[in-house]
Amino acid sequence: MFGMNKSFSITDALREEQEMSLARKLGIVAKLSMPGILAQIAEILMQYIDAAMVGGLGAEASASIGVVASTTWLFGSLNSACVAGFSVQVAHAIGAGDDKRARSIFRQSLIVTTCMALVLLGIGMAVGQVLPQWLGADPAIHDNARKYFMIYSMFLPVRTWFNLMGQMLQRSGNMKIPSILTTLMCLLDVVFNYFLIFPTRQVVLPFGTVMMPGAGMGVLGAQLGTSLSFAVCAACLAYYAVIRSDRLALIHEKASWMPRREVLSEAVRIGVPMAFEQSALSLAQVVQTKIVAPLGTIALAANSFAVTAESICYMPGYGISSAATTLVGQSFGARRRDLAESFAWLTTFVGIAVMSLTGIVMYFICPAVFAFLTPVKEVQELGVKVLRIELFAEPMFAASIVATGSLRGAGDTFVPGILNLVSIWGVRITLAWLLTKTMGLPGAWIAMAAELNFRGILFLIRMKRGKWLDRMDA
Repeated sequence: MFGMNKSFSITDALREEQEMSLARKLGIVAKLSMPGILAQIAEILMQYIDAAMVGGLGAEASASIGVVASTTWLFGSLNSACVAGFSVQVAHAIGAGDDKRARSIFRQSLIVTTCMALVLLGIGMAVGQVLPQWLGADPAIHDNARKYFMIYSMFLPVRTWFNLMGQMLQRSGNMKIPSILTTLMCLLDVVFNYFLIFPTRQVVLPFGTVMMPGAGMGVLGAQLGTSLSFAVCAACLAYYAVIRSDRLALIHEKASWMPRREVLSEAVRIGVPMAFEQSALSLAQVVQTKIVAPLGTIALAANSFAVTAESICYMPGYGISSAATTLVGQSFGARRRDLAESFAWLTTFVGIAVMSLTGIVMYFICPAVFAFLTPVKEVQELGVKVLRIELFAEPMFAASIVATGSLRGAGDTFVPGILNLVSIWGVRITLAWLLTKTMGLPGAWIAMAAELNFRGILFLIRMKRGKWLDRMDA
């Protein structure tokens, strides 16, 4: 029943037994979480290897990527919000046993999210020319940063399709295929980057020296390689979602593709608060980058590498959060308030446990991690210093990540958006602006740690109050 070859549905489980034991619930959480966690770990390892490849080009190359990273997160978060507005509805429809409605929503999402991606592409191409200068980056890295962002913008539709197909499969309960293809994307990214970043060169292998071809594109090659890997795997995900999925396949059914008012209205209700929230959060990250950028190339590179290093701690939380959205979403569609609440708390506690463990491990191994990421000693030392400050916030960071996924599964996005905005703008940005003046980069990371703890507490309070489930009774 719960094998990953078929889409998993809470309603299937309900037909077998009305009451689930704690052990059964934990088993379901594990089955849906593990593929996502493994995929996130693979993605982070890819980012580590990417960062090491670029880091070998010097601190300026790393800084040129780091300075526009927060802006790429902004564009990506807008796409994710648009996709979530439809994917949550699919989870509700499948939870209610209405696969036909799920496919209808899927068709409409293809039209709307593609249009959204094209709009963002146009905006990205328009602002890309002046972005590094506006962010206050060193003029020496303007050209590389500009080219990197422009290539990213050109492939935004591809990234949108990858995100859409993956989320639709996950909300239907199929966590295996998106996880496998995310891992494949990571492997392809490393291969593409290897040949695109570096020039043709001699490489010493166990059986002798060979001439390895390369495009020598540097920073530009790093983004192009990543984008090409997205393109390959987006096509594969589309094949599984549109043709092979037992719940979502569109090829055997003739129906309208025109967006319908009720679906768009619900997508707006779910997605617009997320879009505003994610935009404000990403803009806050842009502002934080602007605060850090004047500290110099070493600080900017250390900040970028520290963000990359920390990601292996929190990305498993996002895998669990995705499972939480599916479990709560299908429970919500099945009108099982007890299961929705139970899965929300179980996934949150699992996320806290996993991210606490990864934070402890990272505290001790981070010097070796930074030595792998960059050969620049000054960047290594500063990166280790700031990362260790933030690692104490991992448990509450986990609470906010997974709780957000649970609340999203119930369609509760407005209040969580307000909580995120109050937290990051009221605490992180304010403290970072004050502390970096006297403490430099460590001040920005102290602000981050304080804000993550505050945010986690806010989300636990929101979960405890239970109002996020009130729409189930409407």
